[in-house]
Amino acid sequence: MNEIFNQSTGMRVFLYFIILLVCSLLGALASAFLVIGNNDTLLKIGQGISSAMMFIVPPIVYYCLTWKDQPMQALGFRKISPAWLILAGLVLMFISLPVTNQLTTWNEGLKFGGALQMLEDLLKNLEETAEALTERMLNVSTFGGLLFNLLIIALIPAVGEELTFRGVLQQSLTRGMKNPHVAIWLSAAIFSFIHFQFYGFLPRMFLGIILGYMFYISGSLWTSIIMHFLNNGTAVVLYYLNNKGVIDIDVDHFGSLQNGWLVAGSAVVTTGLIVWSWWRNKKGGRLHSHLFSV
Repeated sequence: MNEIFNQSTGMRVFLYFIILLVCSLLGALASAFLVIGNNDTLLKIGQGISSAMMFIVPPIVYYCLTWKDQPMQALGFRKISPAWLILAGLVLMFISLPVTNQLTTWNEGLKFGGALQMLEDLLKNLEETAEALTERMLNVSTFGGLLFNLLIIALIPAVGEELTFRGVLQQSLTRGMKNPHVAIWLSAAIFSFIHFQFYGFLPRMFLGIILGYMFYISGSLWTSIIMHFLNNGTAVVLYYLNNKGVIDIDVDHFGSLQNGWLVAGSAVVTTGLIVWSWWRNKKGGRLHSHLFSV
């Protein structure tokens, strides 16, 4: 197996931070130039450039600079082994939906009050601003607009966030802590926090946990990227169908059913499928053997 160049952890973190800072600034400048005015198409292009420069470019540049051979494989672009894990991942995205919606309900119902009322108001204002921007970007009713949204809102974030939070962060934490569970949960928490949307923190962290486990089990970013794209793309398609009048639903709470047994069943089946996938790959001698050697 390849080995990372002989660098201290502090030096690698510093190098990644510099690459991230430079790329983010370039992306922000390009985005700011494009969003001058009130053109929704340019707004989306700017958002796509900013997202790519923050989440896609830094991991690739970092691994190309710090890896002697096959940096993309080291980053996580490996063959999914075995291939049935793709199907397991896609099934997970649907059977976990009741749990996700319950977490959304709990999260949205959190109230601080008292001395923390100002903080609660600030967080709610940030949430409303983010939701307004998202709805503006998703407000399309043409097929071309749908495809464009699938690229900008679904695909680019799916690839970029998996590269950053699973490919770089989770693998680094796994190597450092030698405990994949802690690495998965911690990287999922950071993944959720970095979105700066408090009232979506729990469901987004739950998504990060599922993606993290399936990446670790399969050993391939392709698994978590496809799952992440399905999650984002479903929302994009549902908004499109809603705008076309084909369906009439609350997209933000799609699949939400106030049924405790359904939520409990979803939690049990979700956990069971992850544990079963873990056990099957471990029994086959494929589990995480590549992750500790990168």
